[in-house]
Amino acid sequence: MSAALESVLEATMGSLFRSEEMTLCQLFLQSEAAYACVSELGELGLVQFRDLNPDVNAFQRKFVNEVRRCDEMERKLRYLEKEIKKDGIPMLDTGENPEAPQPREMIDLEATFEKLENELREVNQNAEALKRNFLELTELKHILRKTQVFFDEAEHGSVVSQMADPSREEEQVTLLGEEGLRAGGQALKLGFVAGVILRERIPAFERMLWRACRGNVFLRQAEIETPLEDPSTGDQVFKSVFIIFFQGDQLKTRVKKICEGFRATLYPCPEAPADRREMAMGVMTRIEDLNTVLGQTQDHRHRVLVAAAKNIKNWFIKVRKIKAIYHTLNLFNLDVTQKCLIAECWVPVLDIETIQQALRRGTERSGSSVPPILNRMETFEDPPTYNRTNKFTKGFQALIDAYGVASYREMNPAPYTIITFPFLFAVMFGDLGHGMLMFAFAAWMVLKEKPLAAQKTDNEIWNIFFGGRYIIFLMGLFSMYTGLIYNDVFSKSLNLFGSHWEIRNLTSKDVLDNGVLPINPTWDYVGHPYPFGMDPIWQLAENKIIFLNSYKMKISIIFGIIHMLFGVVVGLFNHLYFKRRLNIICEFIPQILFLIFLFFYMTILMFIKWIKYAAPHPINNPDVTTSSFCAPSVLITFINMVLFKSPEEKDTEGTKKNPCDPWMYGGQNGLQMLLVLVALLCIPWMLFAKPFMMMQERKKKHMQLNTHNTENGDLDGSGAVQAQGQVQGGHKEEEEDMAEVMIHQGIHTIEYVLGSVSHTASYLRLWALSLAHAQLSEVLWNMVLRNGLTQGGGLGGIILWALFAFWATMTVAILVLMEGLSAFLHTLRLHWVEFQSKFYLGQGYSFTPFSFEILLETAQATSEAAD
Repeated sequence: MSAALESVLEATMGSLFRSEEMTLCQLFLQSEAAYACVSELGELGLVQFRDLNPDVNAFQRKFVNEVRRCDEMERKLRYLEKEIKKDGIPMLDTGENPEAPQPREMIDLEATFEKLENELREVNQNAEALKRNFLELTELKHILRKTQVFFDEAEHGSVVSQMADPSREEEQVTLLGEEGLRAGGQALKLGFVAGVILRERIPAFERMLWRACRGNVFLRQAEIETPLEDPSTGDQVFKSVFIIFFQGDQLKTRVKKICEGFRATLYPCPEAPADRREMAMGVMTRIEDLNTVLGQTQDHRHRVLVAAAKNIKNWFIKVRKIKAIYHTLNLFNLDVTQKCLIAECWVPVLDIETIQQALRRGTERSGSSVPPILNRMETFEDPPTYNRTNKFTKGFQALIDAYGVASYREMNPAPYTIITFPFLFAVMFGDLGHGMLMFAFAAWMVLKEKPLAAQKTDNEIWNIFFGGRYIIFLMGLFSMYTGLIYNDVFSKSLNLFGSHWEIRNLTSKDVLDNGVLPINPTWDYVGHPYPFGMDPIWQLAENKIIFLNSYKMKISIIFGIIHMLFGVVVGLFNHLYFKRRLNIICEFIPQILFLIFLFFYMTILMFIKWIKYAAPHPINNPDVTTSSFCAPSVLITFINMVLFKSPEEKDTEGTKKNPCDPWMYGGQNGLQMLLVLVALLCIPWMLFAKPFMMMQERKKKHMQLNTHNTENGDLDGSGAVQAQGQVQGGHKEEEEDMAEVMIHQGIHTIEYVLGSVSHTASYLRLWALSLAHAQLSEVLWNMVLRNGLTQGGGLGGIILWALFAFWATMTVAILVLMEGLSAFLHTLRLHWVEFQSKFYLGQGYSFTPFSFEILLETAQATSEAAD
């Protein structure tokens, strides 16, 4: 019964505080059942396969043709998706997760996709041809209209065209006047060409005609008011109609080449007005017919795309699952009979039964009569690290893994980080108002979790906030708690229990003349401790910063040393689990003694000082030796302790001895000397004990080996010589190993000793950022909102409204977002460096199982990023 209970506790607690126990398994699958079994394992997502063909090219593997077929199907689906998005048709996403189709269904999917692609391409080609024809007819319609205007102007005696030298804007060259061209050019027989060109090319087109033809042509052009659709790209373009008059075949050839160079489209235009009218009527009739055909083509295309949009999400899922299965099957080996596939995989020990059930389901679905075989294998390879997470712990585990994935079965810092991370953040961010804003935002994300998760977006900032919603939730909650402790809400205080201070010996005039007064505990303190947090009167005190500085600095050191001590203790559990008795004796014990006898002792002195000494008071504390006047400095005491220096007793008035005792308790000097000596002895203990004990153990093994060889050696002594040679060869390797151990131990010792000092000082950032946050909040209140509260009347209300809006914006932008990010990063550093360095190696690699869910999420994120 007890053994069963221990195994259950190990299974539940072990998965939380250290990674899952993993095992390497060998899997034997029949060829006809392999696809279905891998499909079931993909739905389960608990198996990480190893590549048994690392030297085989990807194009030479067994299922490479199936993978290529899947790639082709994916290409066709992407083409369909692109066309659907182009038409703005919504793609139905029901949230379904269809199973991977059977191999025989691949043919049906391929045929469906082939039919849809061919039909859509044919429709697109027909539509493009119709649009091109429609564009030509439309341009011809505009040419016939505009040229008719040009000829009408010529018949009425107006100037047909003038063409100026682009380099001389004032000078104009007129080639034809009133007698130039009448009735289609009967006075002077001229040739002409008409066409359409992009509007932005007109200036360059004119200049080229002028220079190439030396001013012997003239041009009329008119803009087409409505934009025209480019059939190739679908873009709307603006064009202009032009007509060029010239004389002679040489100029005609030159003009046509220039038009071709500028990609102008030339159209036949009859000279006779009757022919132009007849052609225009024919063009209009053809345009109407084309409009009808185009509408029917677009309707057919729309129906095809709407039908495809209903299933394209499920099609993508099916194809990606098929492709993933064949990619995984390419990692397997074939046995000699070519009828069985062999795989090796990492699996969690607790899930072996679940995996076997999935394999049985796959075998039954495939119709195979041979059951799969799953055998555990022995290996010296380090297994992957697998920490089970849920939506609450996932964010905290991501913070740890960002530093480094835990080594296999190493203590996982994430469970402790769930509490310590938001608490240390709140020590720096302690404000009830700001914490409430953060808490409300996170609570909204938690309550609206499902609809917000369904609205997938590629906004990276929002995804970071949403992924860490539970971290933000706890950070806001803890910030509200520490804000109550500091009694700080938007730089103001809450008067919940009244004040336990009483200002005496002051008149009302003194209070009015001095807006801020220092608080003197000798006269003003009533003597009863405040029930919770800070007394609100400190908000009005002149010496508030002096008091809060001392308080926050000391609690920062206390929290920091407790945090580091906890990290060293967590390392003990690693040593016990891996049965490293040598590390416990040579590392854990001297480390914990060094930290306790020096730095934790300093925190004990702080508590002694808080308890023993108080402000001098004629009633509550009449003894001057226990007053704050006689309280020794903890920092000076600690420095004197490390330097073996006793505090000097000074005379205050001539021969009258100082009544203050330099020691906080009896026997303090002797105890402190003992603590420092033991702490100093811990340094060589950490440096030399482990290499020395390792050398002793190896010598003992060599003695046993030599004794064994002597007893069982050859009578002629050859065995003894061989044993001696083996010992000499092994001795060289051991010397190298011991050198590495000495170097490693030296680095580790120096890092720990110096780190204990620097890490303790690093926790002062809790005090510094807390003070900075409070002061910035107070400055923002005094410089912005306070000015609005002093205004009166209707104008004062408008000013207050504007100042409040500015104050609220700055509060959210600077004090919540920027200060919150700063405190978050500092908290992250305290955990990664100061805490985790005491026990966490982080040299493992993540367990990456074959999971359809992960593959589909990755593919979805990739496609969204590409869009």
